[in-house]
This record gives sequence, C-alpha cells and structure tokens, in this order.
Amino acid sequence: MTHGKGRDFKKLPPITPDNVKNGHLELLLLEAERAWAYSQELSTAALQPSNEEKATTLRHSATGRFRRAVNWATQLLSLCQSLHTSGRLSAAGLLQATTYTLILNGRFLRHRDDFEDALVQLSVAKSLLDELAGRAGTSRDQALATLWGDEIGPEIRYCAHEMGREKAYDVDAIVTEVAAKHRGELVEGYDGLVASLKQEGEASGTALGRKKLAALEWEGQPVPVRNPELVDVLLKVQDAEARLAGSSNEAKGGKKEGKGSNSKKGVAAYDAILLALSDAEDVARKLVEAQQLSGTSAADAAAGTRDIHFVHAYIVYQLLSRRIQRDLLLISTLLSSSPGPRSTTKPATGAKVKEAGVDVRLYPAVVKLLETILQSLGQMRNLSIVDESPDLAAAVEARLSFTKARRCFYLARCYAPVKKYAEALTLVQHANIHIRETRSVLSTTDSDPINPGTSSSFYSLNSEDFDAFDASLSSDALSFKNDWFTYNGGKEGVDPKTYKKPLFFDIALNYVQLDMERLEERSGKAPNPATNIKVEPKATLRAKAEEQERTATPEPPQSASSGGISSLLGGWWGRK
Repeated sequence: MTHGKGRDFKKLPPITPDNVKNGHLELLLLEAERAWAYSQELSTAALQPSNEEKATTLRHSATGRFRRAVNWATQLLSLCQSLHTSGRLSAAGLLQATTYTLILNGRFLRHRDDFEDALVQLSVAKSLLDELAGRAGTSRDQALATLWGDEIGPEIRYCAHEMGREKAYDVDAIVTEVAAKHRGELVEGYDGLVASLKQEGEASGTALGRKKLAALEWEGQPVPVRNPELVDVLLKVQDAEARLAGSSNEAKGGKKEGKGSNSKKGVAAYDAILLALSDAEDVARKLVEAQQLSGTSAADAAAGTRDIHFVHAYIVYQLLSRRIQRDLLLISTLLSSSPGPRSTTKPATGAKVKEAGVDVRLYPAVVKLLETILQSLGQMRNLSIVDESPDLAAAVEARLSFTKARRCFYLARCYAPVKKYAEALTLVQHANIHIRETRSVLSTTDSDPINPGTSSSFYSLNSEDFDAFDASLSSDALSFKNDWFTYNGGKEGVDPKTYKKPLFFDIALNYVQLDMERLEERSGKAPNPATNIKVEPKATLRAKAEEQERTATPEPPQSASSGGISSLLGGWWGRK
C-alpha cells in the first residue's frame, strides 16, 4: 500500500472498491492511530520545562502529525462510503468509520482552540455512539461504543465551558441540542443509515441469539459494565453460573445418582465460576490501575453512573461469596459422608486411628475449611460496598460470629479423642459466646440482605440453625464432662494409670448398705416391675460373708487400775 517490493520503488495500482481488502482498511486505521499518538507525545514533550527552548517547534510538529491523522481517517471514511454503496460494508461499519473521523476532527479543532466547531463535531459523534450502543447485537459492541462515548464526554464538557455555555456539565443535554441541528449536515444519509442499522441489529440478534450480558444489579441499582474486556470475562461467568443452575436443577429433578457424584459436579461447577470470576477480577483490577496511572477520576465518568472502582469491588464480592458457597458444600459433603452411630474399633497395625466411628482426619479438615470461610468473610467485610451498607455489614459480621462458633465446635471435637477435655470444654464455652454474639447482631437489623430470598444469598442463617447448634453444644459438653470424669475423675493433668481412689471407697461398702433399687430408679435404669427380681447387692453379700468368716477378736482384759483416755478408746483399739 505504501511501498513497492525490493529496493526500487514501484508505484502500486490505485485502491478501488473492486480490489480493496480488509488489510487496506486496517492499515489506514493504524496509520491514523500512529499519527495521532505521535502528536500527543510531541504535545506532552512541549509542556516539559526541559524543552522550553524548542517548545514552539514541538507544538508545530504535533499539529502537523495531528493533521496527518485526520487525513488518514478521511481516506478511510471515503473508502468505507464506496464499499457501503457497493453493498460490501454494513451500515454499522460505515457509522463506526464516520464516528472515528468526527472524533479526530473534533479533537484537532479543540487542539487549535476552535471550540465551537469542535463541540459540533464531538456532539454528533457522541450521538452516533449512542445509536451504535443502543442497536448493538452483542454486549461487547455495546460496551465498546459506550467506552468511546465516555472518553469524549469530558472533551464536550470542556468545549462547552470554554464557550461560556450554561450547564456545561450536562453533556447529554448539550449533545441532544447540538447533534439534532448538525448531524444531517455532517453525516450523509443519516436517517437511512440509522434505519439500516436497526434492521441489521434485529437480524443479527435473531441469528446470533443476541448473546447479551444479563443485567447486573446491586441493591436495586444497575452495575455498569462499560469495558469490552470486562464484558468478555463476565459472559464466561454467566455461562458458568448457568451450568451451576442446571446441575442443581438436575439434582432436584429426582435423578438417581449418588451423593458423591452430585457433590463432585457441584464442586466442579463452583470451580468453573471461581476461575471465570478470578479472570474478571484481574481485568477489573488492571482497569483500576490504568485509570489511576492516567490521572482520570470518577468525576470524568458519565453522570449518574458508578465507576470502575465500584465494579471491581462488586466482582470481588461475588468471587468471595462463590468461594464461601464452595467451602460450605465441601463441609456438608464431608459431614454427610461420616458414619452416624458411634462404634469403637481397634485399628490394625499402621492403620489410621478411629474414634467413635469417625475418622480422626475429618474434623481437622472441617476446621481448615471453616478457617478459609473466616478469611473470605473478613475480606468481604473490608470491601467498600459492604462498609457503605449497614445492614449488609451486620449480616456479614453475624456470619463471621457463627462461623467462629462452628470452628470452636469442631475444634473441640478434635481435642476430645486425645483426652484433652479441659480444652474441649473451653472451646464449647467460646462457641456459646459466639452464638450469643450472632443472635445479638441479627437482632439489631430489620432485614437480612444475605438470605435465600435475595439475589445475593450465599450463607443462609435462621433461628432453627441456632437452636440445633445450641442443642449440639449442650450434648457435646455433657458428653465431654462424662468422659472426663470416667477418664481421671475430672481432674486436669492426672494420668488415670497413676490415679488411686481414696481409701474411703475401699472400706465404705463394708459398713454401708447401698440401696441399689433407689439408685437405679433415680438414674432411669429401673427394671420392669413385672420381671423385677430382688437381688441382694454384691457389696451386701460380701459384707455378710466376711462377718461369718471373721473370728471374734478377743478383748483386752479389764484391769481395775486402767482408766483415763485408754479406757474410753479401748473399743477402737481392739478392732483390727
């Protein structure tokens, strides 16, 4: 297009609509972009103090390169008009080339301080971008048109301010007023192009199924997605969420599959969502960094819309909520796979020790998952969008307290098998404190934003969960106390092998007859009255046998001279 082959210059045939290809259009566009970027670089260099002596030369060179960019864009527009006339280019393509040329013309006029003509060019370009965004067949095309409109919005406001117009901040009103007067002059066949754009949009929407991004909302307000790169990754998130919803519907539909297969499918679906959300978070973070490096702020965005910082926080919130859902699914799967009834089995040599029919690796794994949930909830609590909503912040704090209670509960079950009952009971007490904190925090709010009835539900809590958890805590506390008393009499740091009962328990049954029937009745283990057979206690039989076998102990002779304390305590001394 610009050179011949070899060292000798050979004039190429002129570019006509008959021999033009896609590469010709792309080369014209890249030439215009290169010239414009070079002009911006020269303008920036002219403002530096080190280039004060040659600032005039740099500005003159920048103007020349800018004029060259407009020339390349005009050639591109002329070629696109010829292609559209021959039916080889769509109306959307011609409108995009027209919009690009108008933007470069408007920026060049603003560079020369011709603000009135620049305002007309930029306003017509903004109206064309609004038409392209409204008739776009895909969400990516819509975001692309919206992004270009956001870029020229501040320039329109600057031109209106320099002209002294009232309400220069209202860009939409200025565009509506100015574009309606001049778009017929600057855009040839404007009405016909818009009508063709509408027909093409309907046809492409029917053919492609209008692959649109579903509306994102936060507290009833839409979440703006104004970047094409972000739209691409969010479409992947949307597809992954649709697969997760489909797998959950299949599980509810009554398909006969094992619990393990359902849990594996659910975890795999969550992994796909987390991967897509991680990519979306990475793209949003890079866009935030680019905005900070460019020096733009939220005030430069369109009026009444949320900036990229909010979109990034929203994506992080969704990522953390999905991660919590996945961890909760893993916990429920682990607990459902553990055996219910208690059974004591003797392990073989080298085998894993099992206590009460439960693998000792179960509860430490649950505790590890709960710690991951606590980390995710802590990160969620520090987000700006959560901090700005008092009800949502309280709901997150309530789930933090409840997760801490569950962590203490399962951590206590880790201490019990190793005979550390004091630590287990202390953890149970801490769990009770966290449950009271959870009830107190939830009682301060009228509504819970995180519940199954809302779109942002990911960790449901209700009063039935608290009651069931309190019952489990009470049951475990009583079990730990009984096991502790059986182990070493309820004393801390005492080895049961070296523990000895007091002497009283060895000799008391020789002199006291226990009422076993009364003790069994009080403990709830009384036998059936129909088959109640009176059996003498073993201790009583043992005492009677000892009395029969015991020989009479001769008493010491009573002497007339003995007296005093020895005569008073003689009965005690005589018994052995």
